[in-house]
Amino acid sequence: MRRLTFGRLFNPIAVGRAVFTPSRPDRVHDSAVKRLQILRTILGLVAISWMLLSYGVASDADAVVDERFAQIRTTLVMLGATFPVAVAVFIAASRPPNRRVFLRRAAKPAGALFALVVTLAAPRLITGLGYVDEKTDWTASAGRVVMLFALGAFLLWLAPFALYGIAQSLVHVFRTADLHDTVPPILATLLVWELAVFDVFRGAYDTVPFAVRMAFLLGAPVSVTAVSLWELRRLRAQHGISVRGALLR
Repeated sequence: MRRLTFGRLFNPIAVGRAVFTPSRPDRVHDSAVKRLQILRTILGLVAISWMLLSYGVASDADAVVDERFAQIRTTLVMLGATFPVAVAVFIAASRPPNRRVFLRRAAKPAGALFALVVTLAAPRLITGLGYVDEKTDWTASAGRVVMLFALGAFLLWLAPFALYGIAQSLVHVFRTADLHDTVPPILATLLVWELAVFDVFRGAYDTVPFAVRMAFLLGAPVSVTAVSLWELRRLRAQHGISVRGALLR
């Protein structure tokens, strides 16, 4: 990974790569696992978007985007609650000296989650405070014009940073490979089943046929679980890395 210099701070993708991409030097780099993770993410987004449009859950492409961002917000809320509990259980289950190592490593995944939450909240916070809206007087004063120009430039920078961060967070499960290579598949499985249960209780996709609704409610958890089990098996078979080994059990 290239070093993040002052000049590269103006490149939102470079900053996003530094914030959201795992960087632990000794983590496993397995191209087969990475390709499958990316394919799983793309297929999931395409399938859900197709269902939302085909069965009238969303009226148009803008509604699909709104629905996906709403689901991302829900995911962030649930992950915000799940992440510290899952990490705490993982660390508590490990034995010294790994316990202290994992506790130190948890800072980067937590920072990536916090950065994405702040990024998604920033535009609403700016508009909510009344800095930019349809009644904004762009010529009130020179100082205000400079401030508004700076806010506009910041929002333009923030858009690709947020999109890149969302994509990387989905693929890398919020940088949790920096904690340990086995954590992303475990956390992804836990989170996707939580979301499925949440969708059942909130009555998601009630307007679509029952068979289709069941396929989409269970399709993601089952497929993610299968991919995660395969990833854990490959880590153990190809690289000698296992959950028991991480916990020193």
